Amino acid sequence: MIRINLLPHREEKRKERRQQFYTLSGAMVLLGAAIALLVHTIYAGYIERQETKNAFIKAEIVKLDEEIVEIRRLREQIDSLLARKQVIESLQSSRAETVHLFNELARKMPNGVYLKSVKQAAQQVTLVGYAQSNARVSTLMRSLDESPFLQNPGLVEVKSATVNNRRVSEFILNIGIAPPSAENAQAAQGGAQ
Repeated sequence: MIRINLLPHREEKRKERRQQFYTLSGAMVLLGAAIALLVHTIYAGYIERQETKNAFIKAEIVKLDEEIVEIRRLREQIDSLLARKQVIESLQSSRAETVHLFNELARKMPNGVYLKSVKQAAQQVTLVGYAQSNARVSTLMRSLDESPFLQNPGLVEVKSATVNNRRVSEFILNIGIAPPSAENAQAAQGGAQ
């Protein structure tokens, strides 16, 4: 019988398998590292793009905050201008009111009554003056009450006083100014012109 020694052949096959295993293991390690590097690169790209977007959004938020501050400043200016406009409009609408008030006072003032001062606060006028008697003060109040422009005359105080060695009644009288109706406004405009 013939004997064949297969040991060297098996030994070579084992060496080849071992070498294939190491080669395949090395290739797998390299492939795994390449895949990990690829995944890391992709995720790093996503993160970088997201950070770029976040930075852009933050920059835009800063711009919008500046614009909001500017808008608030402009709104404050607008409110200030509107308040000024309303003051000017109220002054414009009431500028003839003083002239009309003095015209009414001159028309309704009875003989023997003299005014010392006239003060106006909003729609309230305070008259301080002298009258020859208390009856003249009553006459003044009745004539002021008949005026469509003046309303609610109210006597605050009447006291006796001496002016130029003559005995007179010093009075303080409050009257209200009626809000102008269309007729009163036209009369005030005509009186002012």
